This record gives sequence, structure tokens and C-alpha cells, in this order.
Amino acid sequence: MRRAVVLFLGGIFLCSSTVTRGQQVSPKPAPEQVEDQAAPNNAQDCSSSFDAIRQQRQYVERDRRQFVGVDDSRDMQAINNADLRSIELQQDLKILEQKETDLSRCAVVNNGLSAAQDSSRSCSSEPLLNFQVSHDGEPVREVPIWQLPGNTAFFYESGMTIDADGAPNAYHPDNTGLDDLANAGVPGHWQGLAKNEDGEPFVQGPDDPFPGYYVSATALSDRTKPVNDPARYVDASKIPFIVLPGGLARQLGARPGDFAAVFNLQNGKNTYAIFGDVGPFDRIGEGSMALAENLGIRSSARNGGARRGILYLVFPGSGNGRPRPIEEINAETETLLQAWRGTMRLTACTVQEPAPRFAGSQGTN
Repeated sequence: MRRAVVLFLGGIFLCSSTVTRGQQVSPKPAPEQVEDQAAPNNAQDCSSSFDAIRQQRQYVERDRRQFVGVDDSRDMQAINNADLRSIELQQDLKILEQKETDLSRCAVVNNGLSAAQDSSRSCSSEPLLNFQVSHDGEPVREVPIWQLPGNTAFFYESGMTIDADGAPNAYHPDNTGLDDLANAGVPGHWQGLAKNEDGEPFVQGPDDPFPGYYVSATALSDRTKPVNDPARYVDASKIPFIVLPGGLARQLGARPGDFAAVFNLQNGKNTYAIFGDVGPFDRIGEGSMALAENLGIRSSARNGGARRGILYLVFPGSGNGRPRPIEEINAETETLLQAWRGTMRLTACTVQEPAPRFAGSQGTN
């Protein structure tokens, strides 16, 4: 099955009247936007398509469970039941494909992008690169990284694991923090904690937000503050940020402090974010607790997250290398997204579904 990029980006980000802004009030529309707002609400127009797809996916999963549950025997009734379940599954898959097509068409029409289809032949459908996801050193699957011609922004679809780093109550010596202490590293090799010159992690004092907790660090930090100051780092419980593998980020020109827009394909929620932390070299698809909350995802760093269906759009070179308040993240990313519309004539390019997992995969990204 092929999905149009216009479904992902032109249709989803732009058919929403506003992108989620944390808890900020939407700014007054610019004069040139008034005419657009007089038109029917595109997000409302497409919402029924989102609901239909979500319901149809439930039907498909039900069919699959029932098909697998049929007794694999030589009993004629069991064979007939298996045939019936197979037919029902194929029918519901076809319906799901049609509903996804309907959503793509809705997005195209509502955003005035139907003319973009005329340029589809000039677009490459090849991914920029394929990121190899591994688990315990074994390949799990490849995640295609896409980039529209003439634009440095890149995007990919994955799941989301939850990052608590930077929150002052993220880690505790007794492992009672927001996240499992094992995710911060091990003695002598702490990755998620601020350390002194001897590699020992700092523990917050009586004047800090959470005395007795470790000082949790993020790659993006305010270097005007001391290393042992919890306020130096980006608080995952308050700031929506994404996490990228360091090698991939460098390869694509992204650095901590750059901006991103993230979309939950499962429920239609979206939000602006900042590139706030660097993760393992072989994993992709991670975000802060605040990011997960904005997207309607279970935000617990211990047992939250999403297995699939999260779209990340990253703008390399867009930041200044420093943490930013939510208001600036929203304003800067909205400007970038508006400029990105200049390449929307190319969004009729089609992309393949992400490559399937290798057999035996237990990865959640």
C-alpha cells in the first residue's frame, strides 16, 4: 500500500486549523490568513475520515485475531471458518485502503493541493536514506527517512518511546524517579545524569527542586548555568522535545535546539517541538513526556509510549543551540512550517510504507 506525502504533511499538518501549542493561546491570525479562515474548517471536514480509518483498523485487527484463532485442523467446519475469516479480512483490508484514499483526497481538496498531483511525475519516491533499527546488536527493521526536493527538512514515521531526561525528578538513587535508573546508564557510564570531573553524578541539594534526586541532563542545555544546576537542562515533563540518534542528526545537519513538528497519525493530534536530547545510535522514535501528552500518548517514561504511527518533521539548522520557552518553540516552528508550504507543490510524491520488521523483532520503535 502506498501513502501520499500529501496525506502525511500537506493533508495532516495543514488541514488542522492550528497545531497544538502546549497550553498556549493561539495567536491572532495574520491579515493574509483571514480569508483562509472564512472557508470551512478543514480539520472538521477531515475528522470523519480519521474516525472512519480508526474504526476500520479495529475491524481489521478483529478479523486477524479471529482468523488466527480458527483451529488449524482437517475438520471441514474449521476449514470453512478459516476460509470465511480470510474473505472477511481481505474485504476489510480493501475498505481500509479505500478510507485512507478518501482521507488523502479530503486533505488534497481542503488545502487546494489537487494541482500538486500534476507534478507527481517529477518527484522521486526514493527515501533519502534508511535508518537501521537494532536491538541487542541485531537488526530489527529499517525506518525510511524522507526529504522533499529543494528542502532540508526531513521526516519519518516511527513509534515513540518516552524520555524523562531533564526533569528534576527523573532519576533517584533508590530508583523511585519518573524513569527507571537503568535508562540513565550505570556507574562509571552515566549518560542521562550530570556528572563531575570524576564521573560521579550530582545529587540535588536542599535548595534544588527535588533534593536527593540526581541532576538529570539533556544534550540541549543552557550553558550559562552551572553543570549541577537542574535548570540548565530541558525539562522533559514541561517542554515538548524530540530525541534523535547523534550520528543520524549529524548526517542530516540537525543539532540540538533545532525545531520539529510531530503528528500522531492514530488520533490526529499534533504539536511543535524542539530537538532536545540525543539517544542511542541504533534507535529512532523518542520524545519527551510533554511531547507525548500533547499527542495524546501515554506519557509515563516507565510504561508509556506508542508502538507506531508517529510522524516527525525536523528542520535542520533552524535553532540557535539553546533551550527555548514554549512560546518561542511554537512561533519559530510555525514560521518554518509556513515556509515549508512553499514546497507543497511537490507533496504529491508518493512513498512506500516503512520496511517490515525482520522476523523475531521485539522492538517498539
